[in-house]
Amino acid sequence: MASIHADVTLVGGGIMSATLAMLIHRLDPTLHICMIEQLPEIALESSGALNNAGTGHAGYCELNYTPHDKNGNVLIQRALEINAAFEVSLQFWSHLVNTDNEIAPSSFINQVPHLSAVWGQKDIDFLKTRYSLLKSHHLFAEMQWSEDSKTLLDWMPLMMNGRQAEPKLAATRVEHGADVNFGALTRILVGYLQKNAKFELLTNTKVVDLHRGHGVKKPWKIKVKKQQHSEKQTIESPFVFLGAGGIALHLLQQSGIPEASGYGGFPVSGQWLICQNPEIIQQHHAKVYSLAAVGAPPMSVPHLDTRIINGKQSLLFGPYAGFTTKFLKHGSHLDLVKSVKPNNLKSLIGAGANNFDLTKYLVKEVFQNQSQRMESLQAFIPNVRAEDWTLAHAGKRVQIIKRCHQKWGKLEFGTEIVAAEDGSLAALLGASPGASVSVKTMLEVLERCFPHKMQSTEWQDKIKAMIPSYGHSLINDAELLARVRKHTLTTLKLTS
Repeated sequence: MASIHADVTLVGGGIMSATLAMLIHRLDPTLHICMIEQLPEIALESSGALNNAGTGHAGYCELNYTPHDKNGNVLIQRALEINAAFEVSLQFWSHLVNTDNEIAPSSFINQVPHLSAVWGQKDIDFLKTRYSLLKSHHLFAEMQWSEDSKTLLDWMPLMMNGRQAEPKLAATRVEHGADVNFGALTRILVGYLQKNAKFELLTNTKVVDLHRGHGVKKPWKIKVKKQQHSEKQTIESPFVFLGAGGIALHLLQQSGIPEASGYGGFPVSGQWLICQNPEIIQQHHAKVYSLAAVGAPPMSVPHLDTRIINGKQSLLFGPYAGFTTKFLKHGSHLDLVKSVKPNNLKSLIGAGANNFDLTKYLVKEVFQNQSQRMESLQAFIPNVRAEDWTLAHAGKRVQIIKRCHQKWGKLEFGTEIVAAEDGSLAALLGASPGASVSVKTMLEVLERCFPHKMQSTEWQDKIKAMIPSYGHSLINDAELLARVRKHTLTTLKLTS
C-alpha cells in the first residue's frame, strides 16, 4: 500500500481548504500540503458559482443578519461582525493580486451594488430602523436610503418598471458591494499552489478511514482510494483539516475526537430560477435581498441576484429551499441517516422537536410548482414572464445541530470550527456566511491549531503584511477601516 507523508492534509477541494492552504504556504513555504477531493475537479460543490449565494456577504443587504429581539429592537452586532470579517477577506485577496501579476481581480470579484428592498409600511419601518442604526456606524457609513420612485428606478429598473404605487417600496443601497465567484477563486489559489508550493492534489479520491496513530503526538492516518479503483493509499499527517462541506460532519465523527460529540447536521436543499433572456439580464445590475417568509431558513432569503460568471453577466432569483437527506449535491440520500450516532441522538431529537415548523416549511417548498415559484418572483419583477426563466439546482447546506442543556439540542445558522484539544485536527461545520468570511475563519483554524507559531514574530509579521488589520478591530477603529478599505476597493476595482 502506497503511503504519502504530508505536513498538512486538507480534505475537500473548496474555498475553505484552498484558503487555508494558501495561508499556510505563505507562512511556511517548506511545509508539504496535500489536498483530497472526491470529485474529478475542485470547487464543484458549495464553492461552485451556481451552488452558493455568490454574494460577498458583508451584511449590507442580508436582512437576516439584523434580526429583531423579543422586544422588537433591531440587532446589528452580527452585521457588524460579518462586515468586518469580509473586510479581512478583501485584504487577503488584495494582497494576492498585488503579489501576483497573473491574478486579475475581475477573474473572481466584481463590483455589484448591494440593496435591501421591502414593501409594505411595517417592513419599511423595520428597514428604516435598520438603516439608521447601521448608517451611524463607520462600517456602513456609505449606505444610502430611498423611498423615491425615481431614485429606485435608477437603482433597480427591472424591479420598478410596471410596479403599482401600492404597496409602497423602500430600499437601501451600498454601491461598492461585491459579487464573488468562489469557484474561480478556488481554482486560482490551487493553481498557484500547484506551481509554487510543495503541494499535492488528489482528485477522484475518497477518504475511507481516518484515525489517529497510537501514542503521544502520533500522526493521523487517512486511508483513501481512487474512485472506481480498489487500491488504497495511506496519507500520514500531523495536521488534518476537514473542509468537505456537509460530509465534514461524517469525517469528524469518524475521527473519534471527544470534541465532536453531540454534533449533528440538518441538510437544506436549494433551487434557482435563472434568466435566459439577455435583454432582461442587462436591465438589472445589483444584488437585491428582501425578507424571508416566516419560518424560512436564512439561506432561503429571496434575492434577485446579478452574477458575473466567466466574464458573463447572469441573473438568478431564489433560492427556493427544500428538504433533503443529502449532505452534498453529489452526495447520498443516506447521508443524514449515517450521521445519526448515539452521542448526538439527543441533540437531533431536541432540535427536531423545536424546529418542526421549519421542517414543514421545507417539505412544502419541495412540492412547489413553477406557477408558485413565478408568483414569488413576480413580487420582485412585476412584468415577469415564465418563459424567460428556467429552474436549476443549487448546492446543499448542512446547518449545525449541537447540544443544548435546556432543549436537548439546538439548530444554528452559521459556521463553526470544531478542533481537537491538541490542535491536530479541525473541521468546519455549517453554512452562511461561509465562503465570504473564509479568510477570517481559516485564521481562526491557525490560531487554534498552531498557537505557538501564530504568536511568533515571524508569522505575525507575515500575516500583517497580508492582512494589515490583523490583531485590531475594524468595528472599533474607524481610521484603520478607512485606510484598508480605500486600498482594497481600489486594488480589487470595486469602486466606479
